[in-house]
Amino acid sequence: MISDIKDKHLAPKGKLRIEWAGSQMKVLSIIKERFGKEKPLKGITLGACLHVTSETANLMIALKNGGASLALCASNPLSTQDEVAASLVEDYNIPTFAKKGEDKDTYYKHLNQVLDFHPQITMDDGADLVTLLHTERKSQLKDIIGSSEETTTGVIRLRAMLKDGTLNLPVMAVNDSSTKHMFDNRYGTGQSTIDGVIRATNVLLAGKKFVVCGYGWCGRGLAQRARGMGSLVIITEVDPLKALEATMDGYEVMPMDQAIKIADIICTATGNKTVLSVEHFKEMKDGAIVANTGHFNIEFDYEGLVKIAKNRRLLRDNLEEITLEDGKKVFVLAEGRLINLASAEGHPPDVMDMSFANQALAAEFLVQNRGKLKADVYTVPKELDEMIAKLKLESLGIKIDSLTEEQKKYLASWNEGT
Repeated sequence: MISDIKDKHLAPKGKLRIEWAGSQMKVLSIIKERFGKEKPLKGITLGACLHVTSETANLMIALKNGGASLALCASNPLSTQDEVAASLVEDYNIPTFAKKGEDKDTYYKHLNQVLDFHPQITMDDGADLVTLLHTERKSQLKDIIGSSEETTTGVIRLRAMLKDGTLNLPVMAVNDSSTKHMFDNRYGTGQSTIDGVIRATNVLLAGKKFVVCGYGWCGRGLAQRARGMGSLVIITEVDPLKALEATMDGYEVMPMDQAIKIADIICTATGNKTVLSVEHFKEMKDGAIVANTGHFNIEFDYEGLVKIAKNRRLLRDNLEEITLEDGKKVFVLAEGRLINLASAEGHPPDVMDMSFANQALAAEFLVQNRGKLKADVYTVPKELDEMIAKLKLESLGIKIDSLTEEQKKYLASWNEGT
């Protein structure tokens, strides 16, 4: 079997990690069991570009259970758990192309190796496979049933393609599902980003001025968790509604030019580029710690910072000390890559359970609607979203009320008033 992993001998450790994560992913387990009986993906080849973690492994196993032939590569050079990649190959016979720390050339080689399997469905975390299909692999577009997208950043790219008239396949925007962005982005990113910052630095967060750049769902979650650790949280935003929401949530809101001068820790979470420029780095106070939890490593100008550096030292894994000409030191985490995956383990399996349930059901939906969907960006149907939420509640042992027939009738009518 063609694969490219770091060390196959890591497989036993990876299998244990996969099994532990799977024990926390109750909703996906239910879907995997049904898939095993119904085989809704039989005869389908699916190519995935996702973070190669123990949670992703459980998604791959569920899809294989559903009858799909698979090929997987990493969606970030630093997010791969090498022992998980090894187990996917050795224990589950799933072609995997991922090595933690792979360079850019290897990253794109792996993307192409997945597309060499000629998938009919692609699954993305950042829209790299879809982009490659629309640039260098256009001849394969005619064979694509559709794709699904995991991240905010990826959905932004896809909607830009749609607006430009260049999108030539239907895409399920899994990130837009309520059971994805409201929970994965907020509670997953919030917890795992804090975990990554602490593992890289071992600093005390209590009493630190913690600047969160962007108050989307990821920024909300990070701000909430940083405040819970005792940090004094400051939000920077460009959206007046989000800035107003942050203010009413009790955070201090200010422009970046002001925030960087007082920040102890700064973390970008915007999905945009050059949120922190070289000029911003020059204005930071001595000892500032900078991280990114947005998808791509473009949220701050790391390369520009390196160019003006007087000296650089790696003090700990994922902790780089950069000394500027004036002697001031700035500490950069994981070269600006996703800190929660580069330094920690990514989102907890409990929350990825819902995200990957969406992915599995999106793949099934694409097969069920093969040939019926035009090139567009679609949201996972509301009934599937609600089903995932109900299954998650059941797995937590939580029961909720139901509307009575009288209440349903009232909500559907207009002629009963005060």
